[in-house]
Amino acid sequence: MSERRYVPADIEQKWQTHWEETKAFATENDPNKPYYYTLEQFPYPSGRLHMGHVRVYTIGDVVARFKKQHGYNVLHPMGWDAFGMPAENYAIKHGVHPNVSTYENIEFMKQQQKELGTSYDWSRELATCSPEYYKWTQWLFQLFYERDLAYKKKAAVNWCPECSTVLANEQVENGGCWRCGTEVVKKDLEQWFFRITEYADRLLNDLDNLPGWPDKVKTMQKNWIGKSTGADITYQIDGTDATVTVFTTRPDTLFGVSYLVLAPEHELVGKLIAGQDNEAAVKAFVDEVRKASEIERTSTDAEKKGIHIGASAIHPLTGAKLPILIANYVLPDYGTGAVMGVPAHDERDFEFATKYELPIPVVIEPAGGLPETLTAAITEDGTLINSGDFNGLHNREALVKIVEKLEGMGVGKMTTSFRLRDWLISRQRYWGAPIPMISCDSCGTVPVPKDQLPVLLPEHVDFGVKGKSPLATNEEFVNTTCPSCGGAAKRETDTMDTFIDSSWYYLRYISAQDDTKVFDTEAVNKWLPVDKYIGGIEHAVLHLLYSRFFTKVLYDAGLVNFEEPFESLLTQGMVVLNGAKMSKSKGNVVSPEEIIEKYGADTARVFMLFAAPPDRDLEWSDTGIEGAHRFLSRVWRLVESHADIIAAGGTPNIVGEAEKKMRMAMHAAIKKVSEDIGERYQFNTAISAIMELVNAIYAYPEAADAALKAQAIETAVRLLYPAAPHITSELWEMMGKQESLIRVDWPQYDESALVLDEIEYVVQINGKVRDKLVFPAAATREEVEAAVMSSEKVHALIEGKAIKKVIVVPNKLVNLVIA
Repeated sequence: MSERRYVPADIEQKWQTHWEETKAFATENDPNKPYYYTLEQFPYPSGRLHMGHVRVYTIGDVVARFKKQHGYNVLHPMGWDAFGMPAENYAIKHGVHPNVSTYENIEFMKQQQKELGTSYDWSRELATCSPEYYKWTQWLFQLFYERDLAYKKKAAVNWCPECSTVLANEQVENGGCWRCGTEVVKKDLEQWFFRITEYADRLLNDLDNLPGWPDKVKTMQKNWIGKSTGADITYQIDGTDATVTVFTTRPDTLFGVSYLVLAPEHELVGKLIAGQDNEAAVKAFVDEVRKASEIERTSTDAEKKGIHIGASAIHPLTGAKLPILIANYVLPDYGTGAVMGVPAHDERDFEFATKYELPIPVVIEPAGGLPETLTAAITEDGTLINSGDFNGLHNREALVKIVEKLEGMGVGKMTTSFRLRDWLISRQRYWGAPIPMISCDSCGTVPVPKDQLPVLLPEHVDFGVKGKSPLATNEEFVNTTCPSCGGAAKRETDTMDTFIDSSWYYLRYISAQDDTKVFDTEAVNKWLPVDKYIGGIEHAVLHLLYSRFFTKVLYDAGLVNFEEPFESLLTQGMVVLNGAKMSKSKGNVVSPEEIIEKYGADTARVFMLFAAPPDRDLEWSDTGIEGAHRFLSRVWRLVESHADIIAAGGTPNIVGEAEKKMRMAMHAAIKKVSEDIGERYQFNTAISAIMELVNAIYAYPEAADAALKAQAIETAVRLLYPAAPHITSELWEMMGKQESLIRVDWPQYDESALVLDEIEYVVQINGKVRDKLVFPAAATREEVEAAVMSSEKVHALIEGKAIKKVIVVPNKLVNLVIA
């Protein structure tokens, strides 16, 4: 009988069809089993999977299959983050409705995922663009509104001229739009916001309750939330009833203040320059600054620009008049939009004061004394000078006392400030969830009644009106009836930021087909938080922060009994080619379809797991993918060429050294793979351990116990199953096994098998191997050293030479260092 070769195309479709027909991956709800929820971040349906998708889905699939074999009820769903600007822009360019192109892309990518052999429960599939989903996104918006966490205000917002929409602060990257890269400008608009700042402290403090998250991600969130402790200090504007409040972390330097700086957008600026000679000049400066991005304005390398506005503030303790300027480096929504200038003790203030010839009073003397000439800011701690009643105090002690005095005068208080700002959620685009609110001249802003949700996207809109939401072009959509008074009213024409859709999707999977409620609370509390969440680190301060915020709001509303959505987080690295991230624009994309067609899905999966640790970037390698294919072919040949002994079965007879070594190699592999997948999530070393076991089987003597060899081959196939499910399922069937591998329990290792009666030591002289000796496993260091020294072969090589050192590495080697 001719040998059957490993041809992936012959078996992969077979097993994908089998899994689908038998509903092999349907979620079980056996109350006698523990629950495990593994989830990869759902993709945007761009039309094609890339190798980065292949990597993240393979990692998630290994975890899901592994946990299933360990007796868990496993939830492993998939869906589509389907709203957003790319689909809308594509529709505008090609004249195709985004609803059509999006669902065509979904079908194509879903088929690609099935071709990868992913074990998803497709009965829970969702798409955020479907009315069945965004009905509940709108319901959640109204929950936030009812809890005073959603509000509308006019604000200077980030505007992308290319995408014709506003962006949240988190969506501005290096001064550009996170989607298209176009330079972002400021624009005054009425916008909807979520009060994420109400949760700033909890979002910060609860990071300490996430030991399963990478430190890097937690640090990124801490920095973005940006908590600072200091004082609010109020200054009177000279000659007016107005005041301005400044937040500072350094109230100990209060006597060193020589000027105040307001953000050009500060509400006081227009009032203070009205009718003044410099009004036109100041307005021109304001217009210039507003064109710059926040990144440009706050960069340490950016030139600090300012202008006097012709007004003064009164120092709260000295009564001195302080000039007021506006400057490009002060932002309206950071702190209070005003800062006090202490040029002698702040590097930025020193640079600014020097440029504009402002006073630089020194109020802290460091331990080493003051320099003869001040050429830079003094930022060290020290003793207060030139500070009235506070002279002689250490500045940290003076900080508290100065604030106490300000509090007594009613012009200051200790406070906390955050970098985090409320989440701007309005978008002037079509392809998103409509905000379910109505504006009535008599009743004001009114929610759409819940029994009228979803507010459906109209099919016909005009995409060609720049600067106007496409929804506003559909009169039938805009004009409606007020649910409170029955009078004429207008719908909100903004849609929601797509990050709202992805901030709660992991909850909807639990009861994705239930149209009666947002989700089944009892079931959600059983499955969540997500045990293992897998995705890119690029979402550290977007999706992950927003999802944590949503979960805490739902917890406060009594809809869930947990405050964090993701218990453990795995952030996988990118797939790169020649050191650069794969992208169509760079022309360095490797197509998953081509790889699967040529080598098979299992080869792609094994390569992705083996080529690098999961949290590191993976360098694409043609030789690496070929090596993975050769390895799978070796496993195939093991089963094909040993069909007779596998069919014979039998009980292994551990009689000689070969059998003991084989048994040890097998159980060592079980232990290594189990720990690397189940505890360390180091899939590359798990694959390596399976390769070592396969090598050991090939090296196993033909004359040794055949039943043990058959058992080792069976074990190798079982260990490889989560990584390469198609080939192992086929081999399992070839072995005559009836039950599907996914239903077979994970193999267990025997600790006693990991200990050999005897151990072979390599004997080296000056680092070169000269002999090999076998010792009882219990032999002491002294016994090993003595036996080596008495070896005839070693004795002949070192005779007459001085031994400088004897190095014994337990259970491995002895190295004699000789002159």
